[in-house]
Amino acid sequence: MVGAMSIDARGREVLEYFPCRYDGSQTHFRGPRRRPGTDYIAFLGGTETYGKFVPRPYPALVEDLLGVTCVNLGLPNAGVDVCLNDGAIARLTAGARAVVIQAMGAHNLSNRYYAVHPRRNDRFLGASELMRMVYRDRDFTDFNFTRHLLGALERDGSDRFAMLVAELQDAWVGRMGALLDRLSCPAVLLWFGAEPPPEQAGMRVVAPAPLFVTRMMIDALRPGLAGVVEVAVGELPRAEPGAGMVFDPVDAAAAADLLGPPAHRACAGALAPVLAGLIGAQVPDGK
Repeated sequence: MVGAMSIDARGREVLEYFPCRYDGSQTHFRGPRRRPGTDYIAFLGGTETYGKFVPRPYPALVEDLLGVTCVNLGLPNAGVDVCLNDGAIARLTAGARAVVIQAMGAHNLSNRYYAVHPRRNDRFLGASELMRMVYRDRDFTDFNFTRHLLGALERDGSDRFAMLVAELQDAWVGRMGALLDRLSCPAVLLWFGAEPPPEQAGMRVVAPAPLFVTRMMIDALRPGLAGVVEVAVGELPRAEPGAGMVFDPVDAAAAADLLGPPAHRACAGALAPVLAGLIGAQVPDGK
């Protein structure tokens, strides 16, 4: 069962993610490991797709609704780069009947200003010559993560930071377009967040995820998409932060910032009929 619970050495209930690898990859995905034939849907995305702290994330719930194997290829803090660089993702998306791509933040990808780790896209590897020229007064040796880096640069000045955000947005559209060009099956872009896509990107690193992604950027991808599904869960009945999630008490603050089981159920309910129409499946009555 996806999202089974177990008891750790301290006697606390923990969520079992069944980490697994697929051929062609060094990356651990959420399991149990699937052995799909020719009838499956692949899900790409970040922390929400992976389902951090969530017993049954939306890919598993879509599988329940459609009765079609759903392969969860989401990764915590992922950006578009890992989707382009990972061999297992390339192989499994090539054989899928449809692919769902969660809109991931524009900050976790390599660009003209800085490079990120090819698999762990939230890891900052280094600044480019362009970055060092624009930020001559900044030492980059103390930064390990993209949000830490961008938070510091935001405080350095709005003009330079606006240039950097524009570069991230251009890189995101280009990289997403390259990902879509690789696919031979229908692709659905999923916006999954607290609020709908903004018309303009905020200049704050603490802005809601996916960071720096706007409606205009999504619209630019529509010619290569079979559909766009927007799931903005801000209007769902508010529950206690972390309700229905499984986490260690030290992770309570992190869990409170993530979308919980009600949001995942809403997401699966929005995706299921769209995917059913693309692959000729049916959503059972009453689900």
